[in-house]
Amino acid sequence: VSPTRSTVLLIGESGTGKSLMAKLIHQHSNRRNSQFISVHCGAIPDTLLESELFGHEKGSFTGAIRRKLGKFEIAQGGTIFLDEIGTITPTAQIKFLQILQDGTFQRIGGEETLKANVRGIAATNADLKKMCDDGKFRLDLYYRLNVFPIELPSLRERIADLSILVDIILAKLNKFYTKEIHSVHPRVMDAFKKYPWPGNIRELENLVERAYILETSSVITPESLPNELFDSESSKVQIPSNDFLTLAETRQHGIEEIERNYLKDVLTRNKGRINESARNAGITTRQLNKLMNKYGIRKEEFKSLK
Repeated sequence: VSPTRSTVLLIGESGTGKSLMAKLIHQHSNRRNSQFISVHCGAIPDTLLESELFGHEKGSFTGAIRRKLGKFEIAQGGTIFLDEIGTITPTAQIKFLQILQDGTFQRIGGEETLKANVRGIAATNADLKKMCDDGKFRLDLYYRLNVFPIELPSLRERIADLSILVDIILAKLNKFYTKEIHSVHPRVMDAFKKYPWPGNIRELENLVERAYILETSSVITPESLPNELFDSESSKVQIPSNDFLTLAETRQHGIEEIERNYLKDVLTRNKGRINESARNAGITTRQLNKLMNKYGIRKEEFKSLK
């Protein structure tokens, strides 16, 4: 869709990367050498939004001491990204619809009709169709925006991509800071996979960066992350949702979860040393190795921890 002139509607929860996707669409379009203007509509007061988007003429309202160009005018030849499009006022909706229909607009207080050679990308975390049904959003504008909708999944729906995303974040941090951290402790990744991520990728980025700053080893360890992350991890026994388990099977599954987490804790404290870990656990080294094989735990994962 990048090379086309079509309007794009990005749909997804907060933090799913809608702004990044808008930039990527612009960078791969034939407008890449022109302006990319991003406007967070929800952060601008209703009384100022129209002026911000469409500009105003001198004297058009109290405080308008000079002509101001709006974002649509500044973005001529480029792309404008309207985040949280569902929050714009009814008047702004009409003006934006006019731009999408015939490519024209007027500044507030102005009579001159201006051309808008701009590619529009909008984003929302709301259900615009329901807003239309409730009379809170124009149906004709919704259809104009919905030419090419792209739904961005939540991080909860992308658990399989977590390790790749963490690697990308760490690589970016390594370029910015003077440290070299290239992996996370297995227990950290386990906790990441069980956490619901209400803030999606943005929350993951913030959490990893915080741990990166605090970390003193070459691996992100549990000690660099909030305790709550692991409290929620250890307090819940993960039962396969696609199976109907008997009580005995459920009990066995719970025991295995506790056993696996316990072994990882012991090995972490002893930095992967088998003899010390077995002694702390009150079992033989043979029993420990057997349990590690059962749960797919490798001692090498813990040796690099400081």
